[in-house]
Amino acid sequence: MAILALPSDTAALGRRLPQLFAGLVLYGVSMGLMYRASLGLDPWDVFHQGVARLVGLSIGTVVVLTGAAVLLLWIPLRQRPGIGTVANVLVLGVAMDRTLALLPAQHALAPRIALLAAGIVLNGLATGLYIGAELGPGPRDGLMTGLHRRTGRSLRLLRTGLELTVLLVGVLMGGNAGVGTVAYAVSIGPLAQFFLRWCTGARPRPRKE
Repeated sequence: MAILALPSDTAALGRRLPQLFAGLVLYGVSMGLMYRASLGLDPWDVFHQGVARLVGLSIGTVVVLTGAAVLLLWIPLRQRPGIGTVANVLVLGVAMDRTLALLPAQHALAPRIALLAAGIVLNGLATGLYIGAELGPGPRDGLMTGLHRRTGRSLRLLRTGLELTVLLVGVLMGGNAGVGTVAYAVSIGPLAQFFLRWCTGARPRPRKE
């Protein structure tokens, strides 16, 4: 039995793999932009930042380690990761740390607002790219779908409960929640939906024999 869930349309990998990695790299970049805005992070990054401050590691390293730990929770849920799942664990944190190394901290409000807006929009595009590649969900999304399948609870309820939990824990550990957290929560759904249609709209449908 294969450890990874491999796509049935292997002939399309030459097109889907670049889209996957472009999406993951841009996702990590968007995380770095929102971090430098210092106006509040998305719930998972509030958690990542809190852990990073507690243990003294870079936030990108914590992103990688958290992704790997969440992936282990797939085992009792009998979830099988895809290529995109494993790549998600490895790429996001590295791309985020590289972005933070290249982008200095900002102190004036105007550039911080611009960074926040750019980060949220870029995050929506990145989400559309890597989900549209259809090579496996990220570990955090896969945890929610696995819990949904095993418990029968609604995805909305599970997502809300999980993100509120990591947000609260992150804040208690010193993570930065603020107006950016709210802006992300309100806008990322519509943005991801828009870009997902754009990223998959040109994909040819398989011919029926």
